[in-house]
Amino acid sequence: MKFSKIHIYVLLALFIVACSKVAITGRRQLALIPNATLLPMSFDQYKQFISNNSVSSDPDQTQLVKTVGTRIQKSVEEYMAQNGLSDKLNGFQWEFNLIEDGTVNAWAMPGGKIVFYTGILPITQDEDGLAVVMGHEIAHVIAGHGNERMTQGLLAQAGQVALSVYMQDKPEASQQMMMAAYGAGAQVGVMLPFSRLHEREADRLGMIFMAMAGYDVNEAPKLWERMAAKGGGQAPPEFLSSHPSQQSRIEDTKAFIPEAMKYYKSVN
Repeated sequence: MKFSKIHIYVLLALFIVACSKVAITGRRQLALIPNATLLPMSFDQYKQFISNNSVSSDPDQTQLVKTVGTRIQKSVEEYMAQNGLSDKLNGFQWEFNLIEDGTVNAWAMPGGKIVFYTGILPITQDEDGLAVVMGHEIAHVIAGHGNERMTQGLLAQAGQVALSVYMQDKPEASQQMMMAAYGAGAQVGVMLPFSRLHEREADRLGMIFMAMAGYDVNEAPKLWERMAAKGGGQAPPEFLSSHPSQQSRIEDTKAFIPEAMKYYKSVN
């Protein structure tokens, strides 16, 4: 499959227009999906998830999740406004929910939709510990990681289609071998390492965001130490994992403390 100069120029223009910078870190990212398309999809999926799962009936735990989420949200919004970045939050509809599920997990979707599972609360332990995870999830949202990952998936899919067209006249055995190799290369060579980059960036930004809201960033490495103890050392090698190793995370969060403290604002 050959591309004309016009095709190449159009692709380059699209990439330049779609490139943006992550707040604070300044990392350039490629996000091809407009929020006008992405956010309604995210909100619909989130609504379906909430309707199909058991929202916690514990008023104290639920209120804690909502309080911490809103407090960090407001602090981040204030920072974005002060730095002329409020337009990046257009269309956001923040929502924080606690789901009755023993899984040790929390996650975020584009546009400010965040879920905590009750299974993670024994590890977060208190408000500062919960703020570590909440800051991390809000960081994924602010940094546009969902859009970036979807864009990556689309580009990988486009590459697979291009390879499929190129290989269509080749022997079947060669086709199968090349397509299998492409799949492994796209997953291990691009998709997983990029996800690790997102996780590290969310750890860094999350600590900054929790500091903006007046939470103790020294709790971050302590939380990951508890998470590592909970896992019992059972984890895939870091280079084949979408998340950094627990030890890397502990060391990184310790290193992030001085930067995060520059943004600290006491709420007392």
